Amino acid sequence: MDLSKIKKIYMIGIKGVGMTMLAEFLAHHGYQVSGSDTDEKFMTDKVLAKSGIEVFEGFSSEHVRNDVDVIIRSIAWNASNNEEVAAAEKNNVPLITYGEALSEVFNTHYGIAVCGSHGKTTTSAWLGYVMDRAGLKPNVMSGAAVPQFGGAGISGDSNLLVVEADEYQNKLQYLNPKMILLNNIEYDHPDFFPSMKEYTQVFIDFISRLPKSGTLIANYDDAVLRDIAKRYGLGKTISYGMTEEADYQASDVRYQNGKQFFKVSIKRDEKAAVEEGETFDLGTFSISLSGKHNIYNALAVIAASLELGVELLPLRQHLAEFGGTERRMQLLGSFKGADIIDDYAHHPTEIKATLEAMKQQYGDKKIRVVFHPHTFTRTKSLLKEFGQSFAQADEVIVLDIYGSAREEQGGISGQEVAEEIIQAGQKNTRYIPTLEAVENYLRETANAGQVILLVGAGDVFRIGERLIL
Repeated sequence: MDLSKIKKIYMIGIKGVGMTMLAEFLAHHGYQVSGSDTDEKFMTDKVLAKSGIEVFEGFSSEHVRNDVDVIIRSIAWNASNNEEVAAAEKNNVPLITYGEALSEVFNTHYGIAVCGSHGKTTTSAWLGYVMDRAGLKPNVMSGAAVPQFGGAGISGDSNLLVVEADEYQNKLQYLNPKMILLNNIEYDHPDFFPSMKEYTQVFIDFISRLPKSGTLIANYDDAVLRDIAKRYGLGKTISYGMTEEADYQASDVRYQNGKQFFKVSIKRDEKAAVEEGETFDLGTFSISLSGKHNIYNALAVIAASLELGVELLPLRQHLAEFGGTERRMQLLGSFKGADIIDDYAHHPTEIKATLEAMKQQYGDKKIRVVFHPHTFTRTKSLLKEFGQSFAQADEVIVLDIYGSAREEQGGISGQEVAEEIIQAGQKNTRYIPTLEAVENYLRETANAGQVILLVGAGDVFRIGERLIL
């Protein structure tokens, strides 16, 4: 796909997170973008609408016009399950996958890939925000809406491009990065990766493609990541963590008045990243995002920003200013005095991290969790881990599983998830299958001594939207 020869782009499955961030980027750079998806409402609907992108709800071969220069399809849709893809193939309309299309953009820029099992949305948006505020004029594609962006990304004038890079279905294979921020590696996406070995190999292959002039920024507190970074990294490796082995080390972490504070020191061999006259003790940083996982995200941003030439004082200021993304511990409003928080966590480790952050922020209140399991394959494969992830909750409400177009449904139920959570020791757990029934239950039982956490990658946030109306 030669972008210089393309004007009109049509995207099948446009409401997916990756597809939306690409659509927004292309539209902001002057391409005529339209697309289609199911009539189901997603968190990405408002991003697409704000960018002025026409979206057909429902698929029809009549949407596939011959004046379109290229069609980009989500990997979830093919000729056997989507009449638009079938029509494109029949009419010989140029057709490529999302991963292939992203590579055409990414590989023509100084590509900065933010990847890993957890934290890539927050980290990519955070880095992009700091770079933008520091005057680097980056392009940014983040996997969620960012209030401070006014959308999911930034369209800058430089050749710098920060992308949330997804490992699912090995979409990383299409990208040739100049810099990689790799947060962590933990088994996920069992519908595509049969084991941890295959899952890890994707990241090994990715960092192995870094040129010798490239930079890998890696979390050395993650044992799996530390091992592969040492063994397979070809370019410069900059590590971060809370252990002495890390180049960028956080210490003296404290939570006060709704903010986290921590000190950062760097090893002598990283002195080139620090502006002249500064010591190797970078001093104290503050962030408005809760939880230990956001300390790690912040460290990655600090290391990358300094490596890219952001000066220390503006970095400290802009790091503190960042307010987070939507669906990451996002306060939706309140109902009967109870704060309603929405979070995208859909892996056991993410749920544990979110609950840890909730305890940090709302320690004196009862934490009620509404959990919407996401995809049957993930839920079944990680059932035991899900059962053990709610220890810090005061109550857990489990919905029916939110499936996806990419998998065969069935094999496990929300009730089984609830039973596993009870078996793991969280006795105050109940199975309520539908959004409507959970909404009614919360209307009857919510009070000012509680905080209600809506967690999952599906549409559990709709409960909060209806409660706060």
